[in-house]
Amino acid sequence: MQFSKSRITTRWIIVFVSFLIVSLILWNTYSFFQIFKEEERIKMEHWAEAQKSLNNADINADITLPALIIQSANIPIIQTENDSIINTLNIDDDVLKNKVQLKSVLKRLKNQNEPILINISEGKTHQLYYGDSDLLNKLKYYPVALVLIIVLFAGMVYNFYKSTKMATQNKLWAGMAKETAHQIGTPLSSLIGWVEILKTENIDTSTVLEMERDIDRLQTITERFSKIGSEPILEKKDIIDETQKSYDYLQSRFSKQVEFTFKASNNPIMVLMNPTLHSWTIENLVKNAIDAMKGRGKLSLEILHEGGFVRINISDTGKGIPKNQYKSVFEPGFTTKKRGWGLGLSLTKRIVVEYHKGDIEVLHSEIGNGTTMQISFKVMELI
Repeated sequence: MQFSKSRITTRWIIVFVSFLIVSLILWNTYSFFQIFKEEERIKMEHWAEAQKSLNNADINADITLPALIIQSANIPIIQTENDSIINTLNIDDDVLKNKVQLKSVLKRLKNQNEPILINISEGKTHQLYYGDSDLLNKLKYYPVALVLIIVLFAGMVYNFYKSTKMATQNKLWAGMAKETAHQIGTPLSSLIGWVEILKTENIDTSTVLEMERDIDRLQTITERFSKIGSEPILEKKDIIDETQKSYDYLQSRFSKQVEFTFKASNNPIMVLMNPTLHSWTIENLVKNAIDAMKGRGKLSLEILHEGGFVRINISDTGKGIPKNQYKSVFEPGFTTKKRGWGLGLSLTKRIVVEYHKGDIEVLHSEIGNGTTMQISFKVMELI
């Protein structure tokens, strides 16, 4: 418990430090951006002073250096007087030839920076509009690129963590399943031997027969766990026949207060499947449905052939599932029972999705009126 808390604390520290580093980088980038922007405005003010001196016929004014700085920085400039363009710099020739485009550029420059006013003479003022240099335009996208890189990196770390966690869970599943099969196998072998001994004695045949049925059931359970612990072999089987076998077995084991209904076509539907694991799937869903009805109600199973898929719908008249729990019910540990591990539907999903490449979902549910669970498998072509 202490180890788990320590790991959680360490993760939150890493998240906080990462967030702090990103914030500092973004703040530093913003600071650089403002410094460059201020430097460009100073350049433009020098340019404005040079233009003012030129207009005042100050032959001693040196405008060469400001002009070279502006041109080298590729800063677009439009000088106006009463909204009439009188001078430009670093504007494309194609734009200069098109008055509509030139007006559009002027509008864009007005939105980028505050104009610098040039007092030419009393009552005569020019407006100097300028845009951002190439360096500033590139710098604008730096924080965005940085954030995207960080998001990508975070996504890779998350996927790695998730895949590692899933791999660990899979190993745990396999280990538990193999160990369970091994533990059951030892006393089961002993029971089979005792049954053979009982057959030689004067024991009621019906008693021995019931014991054999229970042993067969235990063998089936052992086989299920052994297949969960390894990659199961899929066979071409009629899903209607295999499903009905499991359904009929469950019907004979439950109270008459549960009304069972089975609907399916008379034509076989061939699917690649593992009969042992499929029977476990049907058993889990049927038992869950009966639990939801508290052992009393109507339970129906319908098999439909739709295009290239076969759908198995198992419906009950139980308490129903809230819509926000449609996906949560398949998560390990989720249960609404006072007693239970919450592994039944999680195991069922694993069998359907991972082993049979099918799909399982809550098709429909209404609180107080029941639930319909649906399994989907791809149908094989009959040859």
